[in-house]
Formats: sequence, C-alpha cells, structure tokens
Amino acid sequence: MSESRVWVAVGVIRDAAGRVCICQRQAGQHQAGKWEFPGGKVEAGESLPQALARELQEEIGIAVAACEPLLAIEHDYGDKQVLLDVWLVSQFVGEARGLEGQPLRWVRVTELADYAFPAANQAIVAHLQGMRQD
Repeated sequence: MSESRVWVAVGVIRDAAGRVCICQRQAGQHQAGKWEFPGGKVEAGESLPQALARELQEEIGIAVAACEPLLAIEHDYGDKQVLLDVWLVSQFVGEARGLEGQPLRWVRVTELADYAFPAANQAIVAHLQGMRQD
C-alpha cells in the first residue's frame, strides 16, 4: 500500500435492536462535523481484527466479542486517500460512549440518510441499506 494512503479498520456495530453506532468527527479532523462508523488507523504489525478491537476500545469503550469482514472501500479525497476495511461487529461487551468527547448515536439503518457522512462512508451506508434487517 502506498505511504500516502491511510489504512483504516472500521466497525459497523449493531446492537440487539438492530441499530448501528455512528460518531461525529470532531473539529480539526479531516471531514470534521460529519458522521462516521467508528474505527481508526491500522498500526504496523496489527491484524485487522486487532486494529478494530484496539480502536473501538480506545474510541468508544467497547470490547469486540464477534466480528466478520463486511467490505473494503478505497476512496481518494484529493488531499487524502483511504482504504477502509469494514467489519460487522455483531457482539460486544461494554456500553458505547464517546471517550474522545465525540457525539455518539445509535440509529436505525433507515435513519442513516438523515446524517452527513464522508464520501468514503457512503458505500457503507448503501451496503447496509441493501442488507437492511430492520
């Protein structure tokens, strides 16, 4: 992977009611103010499940108990290129909360259209709407 591309492990976290967790990007971040599925950069030497588990613990305070690959997305913003490895988190331990001060919401898949997402996340929203179980 090129040095200029950011590799990100992303979690689509579903609760018992079938809602998904989204967080709002903070001021100073790329795409600030937009909503996203939680996750973060994959560090050198980490597997994707390890990176996902670490990022979700650090960002929203949950421990991943069960996850599976969902899709991969490459996107070029012009100023930044990203590779999103998206995982469906079907079981977790703990109560999700914005540990970095970011707003967090649990929303139904049908409500995702009410939120502004970065362009790379649009493919995740479309995928979830296609597989919608709510």
